[in-house]
Amino acid sequence: MSATGSPSTPRVLPAGGSLSGRVTVPGDKSISHRSLLFGAIAEGTTTIEGLLPAEDPLSTAACLRAMGVAISPITPGATVTVQGVGLEGLQEPSVILDCGNSGTSMRLMLGLLAGRSGRHFILDGDASLRRRPMRRVGQPLSAMGAEVRGRDSGNLAPLAVQGRQLKGTVIGTPVASAQVKSALLLAALTADGPTTVIEPAQSRDHSERMLRAFGADLEVDGEMGRHITVRPGANLRGQSVVVPGDISSAAFWLVAGSLVPGADLTIENVGLNPTRTGILEVLEQMQARIEVLNRRDVAGEPVGDLRVRQAPLQPFAFGESIMPRLVDEVPILSVAACFCAGESRISGASELRVKETDRLAVMARQLRAMGADIDEHEDGMTIRGGRPLQGTALDSETDHRVAMSLAVAAMLASGDSTLARSEAAAVSYPTFWDDLARLRS
Repeated sequence: MSATGSPSTPRVLPAGGSLSGRVTVPGDKSISHRSLLFGAIAEGTTTIEGLLPAEDPLSTAACLRAMGVAISPITPGATVTVQGVGLEGLQEPSVILDCGNSGTSMRLMLGLLAGRSGRHFILDGDASLRRRPMRRVGQPLSAMGAEVRGRDSGNLAPLAVQGRQLKGTVIGTPVASAQVKSALLLAALTADGPTTVIEPAQSRDHSERMLRAFGADLEVDGEMGRHITVRPGANLRGQSVVVPGDISSAAFWLVAGSLVPGADLTIENVGLNPTRTGILEVLEQMQARIEVLNRRDVAGEPVGDLRVRQAPLQPFAFGESIMPRLVDEVPILSVAACFCAGESRISGASELRVKETDRLAVMARQLRAMGADIDEHEDGMTIRGGRPLQGTALDSETDHRVAMSLAVAAMLASGDSTLARSEAAAVSYPTFWDDLARLRS
């Protein structure tokens, strides 16, 4: 079977074994998207090391190429170059911009394109992306004068964007979402005056860090950095970007290393941006054995190596306040909860219902099939751990984070499992199955 599996052949997931060794996870997906986008509208050349060569960033690159941006081939290990066209240089495409399965691509593109006065764009994606809500971006953009139309009153793709001269304003976002915030910051770069974005809670701040590095006139203020102001007029300049490893991908190894008997793993070059490290806080609450080694700064982002060893984990509870810092890690934490002796509670996670899948429903359904004791709530789950999981027929339901979470659960089950649509892992971690085979003993 190929490294990414086959859509028609379920992957066999044998139970048992241990994990040891060193692993480098793929480049951070959020930073990969942004380095392509900001490089495209900068002046001069941007070079990107460690860019994630997975389906979502490839969708962003394809959209930018369709608008006249020269981007070198994105292959594993390659240094990618982006020839910037400047803030006003994006061309009106002759084709529909296909965002594939990438909500980040579509939402950030809406902000990028809304201010391209006189140009018209159509954004579309796969069946999953067509079900994901886009009004959360389109509505605040409309406060700047943007014109975004689509199905369900502009909430669902395909979406048509008629570029206009946007107005600088003060906008409160309805949810703490880095995608919404980043779309508004991109739109603000060509508005007619300053724009201030106010979040209900701080979301991941990669856009703010990187825009400043590219030369944007951007100021972060307010409690916990929730007020971000962009003053238009500054030209962005091409930069050298080094993309750290994605902590959301490292999370699968952190949980597996904590649970699998005798495990000892070191995950190298992981981004430790404080707006992303909720997973480390929860694992600390669970008394996991994790050491941060070789702390350093790379291109404005804190980075380190993480060593994890097996330890008995304690039940946990977390809610809405931490969710912006670990929303992508909820699926693997739901697996961890199954192996804690006691009741764990996840709340404030309703955002997971509008990801690539309804992740709360999918994880509850798949883990119950293995014998887990789970109550699903509107905004989360209650999981009573300590019941042994049984190997069974599982399905990623096309979600990359579900696929990798179930791989960890299957290792710890009694009896082998199979996983349908295992190739979904390639969306964010193309070499996951190869790495699992190499680390397994």
